Amino acid sequence: MKKMSRNVLLQMEEEDDDDDGDIVLENLGQTIVPDLGSLESQHDFRTPEFEEFNGKPDSLFFNDGQRRIDFVLVYEDESRKETNKKGTNEKQRRKRQAYESNLICHGLQLEATRSVLDDKLVFVKVHAPWEVLCTYAEIMHIKLPLKPNDLKNRSSAFGTLNWFTKVLSVDESIIKPEQEFFTAPFEKNRMNDFYIVDRDAFFNPATRSRIVYFILSRVKYQVINNVSKFGINRLVNSGIYKAAFPLHDCKFRRQSEDPSCPNERYLLYREWAHPRSIYKKQPLDLIRKYYGEKIGIYFAWLGYYTQMLLLAAVVGVACFLYGYLNQDNCTWSKEVCHPDIGGKIIMCPQCDRLCPFWKLNITCESSKKLCIFDSFGTLVFAVFMGVWVTLFLEFWKRRQAELEYEWDTVELQQEEQARPEYEARCTHIVINEITQEEERIPFTAWGKCIRITLCASAVFFWILLIIASVIGIIVYRLSVFIVFSAKLPKNINGTDPIQKYLTPQTATSITASIISFIIIMILNTIYEKVAIMITNFELPRTQTDYENSLTMKMFLFQFVNYYSSCFYIAFFKGKFVGYPGDPVYWLGKYRNEECDPGGCLLELTTQLTIIMGGKAIWNNIQEVLLPWIMNLIGRFHRVSGSEKITPRWEQDYHLQPMGKLGLFYEYLEMIIQFGFVTLFVASFPLAPLLALVNNILEIRVDAWKLTTQFRRLVPEKAQDIGAWQPIMQGIAILAVVTNAMIIAFTSDMIPRLVYYWSFSVPPYGDHTSYTMEGYINNTLSIFKVADFKNKSKGNPYSDLGNHTTCRYRDFRYPPGHPQEYKHNIYYWHVIAAKLAFIIVMEYLALLPRLGHSGMILAHCNLRLPVDYCMCYRFVDEIRLLEQLTSDFIDSLYYIFSISVISIFFSVTFFFLLLSLGPTPCFSSSNFLS
Repeated sequence: MKKMSRNVLLQMEEEDDDDDGDIVLENLGQTIVPDLGSLESQHDFRTPEFEEFNGKPDSLFFNDGQRRIDFVLVYEDESRKETNKKGTNEKQRRKRQAYESNLICHGLQLEATRSVLDDKLVFVKVHAPWEVLCTYAEIMHIKLPLKPNDLKNRSSAFGTLNWFTKVLSVDESIIKPEQEFFTAPFEKNRMNDFYIVDRDAFFNPATRSRIVYFILSRVKYQVINNVSKFGINRLVNSGIYKAAFPLHDCKFRRQSEDPSCPNERYLLYREWAHPRSIYKKQPLDLIRKYYGEKIGIYFAWLGYYTQMLLLAAVVGVACFLYGYLNQDNCTWSKEVCHPDIGGKIIMCPQCDRLCPFWKLNITCESSKKLCIFDSFGTLVFAVFMGVWVTLFLEFWKRRQAELEYEWDTVELQQEEQARPEYEARCTHIVINEITQEEERIPFTAWGKCIRITLCASAVFFWILLIIASVIGIIVYRLSVFIVFSAKLPKNINGTDPIQKYLTPQTATSITASIISFIIIMILNTIYEKVAIMITNFELPRTQTDYENSLTMKMFLFQFVNYYSSCFYIAFFKGKFVGYPGDPVYWLGKYRNEECDPGGCLLELTTQLTIIMGGKAIWNNIQEVLLPWIMNLIGRFHRVSGSEKITPRWEQDYHLQPMGKLGLFYEYLEMIIQFGFVTLFVASFPLAPLLALVNNILEIRVDAWKLTTQFRRLVPEKAQDIGAWQPIMQGIAILAVVTNAMIIAFTSDMIPRLVYYWSFSVPPYGDHTSYTMEGYINNTLSIFKVADFKNKSKGNPYSDLGNHTTCRYRDFRYPPGHPQEYKHNIYYWHVIAAKLAFIIVMEYLALLPRLGHSGMILAHCNLRLPVDYCMCYRFVDEIRLLEQLTSDFIDSLYYIFSISVISIFFSVTFFFLLLSLGPTPCFSSSNFLS
């Protein structure tokens, strides 16, 4: 939609409503509702009219058939409660009467009807008349139609593919496209300028519900010692009301019998939530119209993310198939499994006292699996995903700007009002330094500093608690590995299949991953409540500020909770172990874990698979199974009255409430998945495919929940996806680094390439041509058993024969060498190659950003067409310039972040080259290869 930008400053003087109180509307974005005083001072309350149900189950109107129901309040009649606590019930009744009386004084019209199935329940239907809607539309700066949009839409550049996109699109004969209008913030004194054809249709049902909820959230019901108690949320939480919700317009399985009903819920279920529509595009405009922009922008983002995952999934599957089809050609794995090579290599014990010597070929099966994931295709895929994540964020920002423009949310920040919880605490008066006018704030600067300090300390404490749990898992790994090493068989006899797959490393990895997942779920449940308490204590001003603050806290916690174990396996396990003669001990007691001879990549893949799979199953149980079971139980309890005709409001009451945070947990679930798909995807190329399948189902499951299992949400405005956008940008920067480091330091790809190009041929190797033969023998160092320290000498499990030497995974000189057990030349060549790879990959991922920055600069040379030179068009072009400038600054920030990291690795790489001197490894042909 096109927009006209105007700032509306509302100044209304105090006006007497009646003897019950005054309505005072002030500027500065504050609305103070009628003051009813203490309950004891109220004797005459205005009560809603009681009417019997008229037998029309699909009616969305009062009994008179004229006044539309904009909201429904539900309470239990205290006089008919089975456990009648007279004092408590009387207080609740008087609070409710005061609240309803205040609503009536505020201009709303109420009608009460008893439940058909349970006569203890009373449904209070709320209607906002025309004058109230106009007044609050002006207060809330709601944009409404000025005139129909007569600008022509640009034709698609892919016109030849219209036949294909038509199959995927929603049938326009079923869901008709919305008419577009030029809009502006509503003003009562300019009412004639607005496009008012029908007063009943000027404010659509979503806007009406939004206005009524704004009033319900700010009406007081009690004032004690100058402390106001107000708002429907507080009344619902205290049990005075059982529920408060807007109505669905019809049943989801069939259309309404009322000819005036638009049947939007039915259309959404048929064309969006039904499984047969799984291949179709989402009807985003209808979702936005029915549920509001906040729900619409979530499904727009989730749909776009899923579309982009399709490309990543195709490339990931191709890389996986490349590794799978070439695993039989994996030379180093053949050497591990060969009885004359791997079967004769005796490996050193991996722990003290209890761990035995072991033959290399017991890791034969794991080395075969590792060939699938640790192949050249994985290296290509890691580079590709570094580029993909950058392109996804850039394209989404453009798509988001389009939706912001089409859905009329460009100036949303000017529209958003302060939260009622914030307004109630505004007791301090300060002078605004800019306007020199008085403003009310909830606390002083010193009080704000104290709150921020306390909140930051609480968040830091919980992060330390997660780190402590991770340390506990590490201790478990170190302890149980000793047990598995002692109990599991040490030789492969070829008859027991368990011996082939259940090695001590595998058993430790699987059990530790399962325990880690259980701890993650438990900590999540506890911290969710703590994060909400901390955010409530902070007292953010607007709902957007509240959600952004909660988002940052929850994601910071979830980031450490979900990813810490993966970071440990990828970048710490097996990296600081020393060598058998001088091992490194953790906490002075536990010897650090070592990786398999093929590296820790397979263990990282196992960890990701268990956490991603377990999380998806757990979330589906919570999101789908539980609401379905709760509604099923509710229908079972109501089966005795099922033959009775129930009204629309009673049917909706028996649905499940969405929850206070709405889509917060849906976003959180997807962002955590986004982290798994990008941060560690180099170890698991199938992660995008699993995420794609999950998201295709997630879109329809979420749609099914909203349309069939949950009450209708209060429509809310949203300009973008909020704090999740910078979080994804941070993940994108980190993903480039983590994937580069996984390939460099967790995978064995770089050591194999260095061996192939430099150490398989003279002067370091004996082969006449480049080959991978001899790689295993070359990369396993030799240790003299006589050099064991007392802690491990005299190992009781050395039943593989008397051996004078054993092998271990490292690049060190053998015993007897002048620099025995020091890192050899191969080690330094590998380190230099790893750092070079990280630098190259980071700059490859930077190229799309640089290209996007150039496009931004090209677009900044905008010209206004003559026929578009209207005030609203000019404002839109200015907004577009602001958006482009913001994108350019983001690009510069991204480039700066990657450049700092690359400079660090470049300096390290330069000093390594100086220390190496001229060697064949860095000849021009070999180095480029």
